[in-house]
Amino acid sequence: MNDQAWPVGVATGIGSMPGERPIEAAAVVFGELPEIPYLPELPARGVGADMLGRTAARLVDIAVDVVPSGYRVTAHPGRVHRRAHDFLQWDLDAFEEASQRSGLALPVVKTQLAGPWTLAAGVELARGHRVLTDKGALRDFAESLLSGLAAHVADLTSRVGAPVMVQFDEPTLPDVLAGSLSTPSGYGTVRSVPAAEARALLATVIEGAKAITGQPVIVHCCAAEPPIPLLRSAGADVLSLDLTLADITDARLLDALGEAWDDGTVFALGLVPSLAPEQSPQLHDVAKPALDLVDRLGFDREFLATRAAVTPTCGLAGATETWAKEALKLSRDLARAFVEPPETW
Repeated sequence: MNDQAWPVGVATGIGSMPGERPIEAAAVVFGELPEIPYLPELPARGVGADMLGRTAARLVDIAVDVVPSGYRVTAHPGRVHRRAHDFLQWDLDAFEEASQRSGLALPVVKTQLAGPWTLAAGVELARGHRVLTDKGALRDFAESLLSGLAAHVADLTSRVGAPVMVQFDEPTLPDVLAGSLSTPSGYGTVRSVPAAEARALLATVIEGAKAITGQPVIVHCCAAEPPIPLLRSAGADVLSLDLTLADITDARLLDALGEAWDDGTVFALGLVPSLAPEQSPQLHDVAKPALDLVDRLGFDREFLATRAAVTPTCGLAGATETWAKEALKLSRDLARAFVEPPETW
């Protein structure tokens, strides 16, 4: 990790921030996470600012609109598509301004998009079926996503003068694999996607992102049981997960985590609460799931400094602005503590 993109003992965020003010959100990110600042998402602004709408704004030659059931492909860009594009441009402007004000020589910045399966599960074709049910549409979306990503990365690089790392968010992937997504009628479920098929499409997009950025690719999945072997075999360099949800007494999950780590995979460990707890957490309490994991695996605790980054457990959209800032600061403090552990640990 430290040889490719960022130094040891660093933290970053998942993506979303509370509120509707991009300038303030970007300033907080640069203030608390100077090593890996990320382009904030502000879903509180409504349609077009959420993960799917934001990703759709980057698609090339594919437009979406909103219908009662959610996002749907449309023949021509309409008000919703233009709104999503405007939100993204305002966020980029704010990020550029915050970068200039910080005066930092940035080693890397991070941007986030919905991964191909989450995007294909969350957007409908014109006739109402999810994109993931049509193999031709799946290919078109993957190609469009990469074309849009190339333009987005070029724009972001020109604004901040730093390499760009891409994070694909795949919260829906476990449901895609399990066949638990509903059909448009709501009376049935969409067929499960075979693991080999899911892996192939994800690998295509990950390889494309690496070619565009020259940087490692992060895949974020906040499920209790993320499909770690599939994500690894698809080429993800960094796996971002909510470690507080993981049952490390589960032998299968423990083996998957251990094999990935032992094989060189880097983890972005979600440890800091995304919502403010009743009492301000102590650093050791927040660190405990990670310490327990490495101890159970039999790894040296140095792994937490050299082969992991620290993040909040998920996005911060539901947090107060005060806690969002505190959560990012706590993530950074914890990452530093993994490098120089307190004697009491």
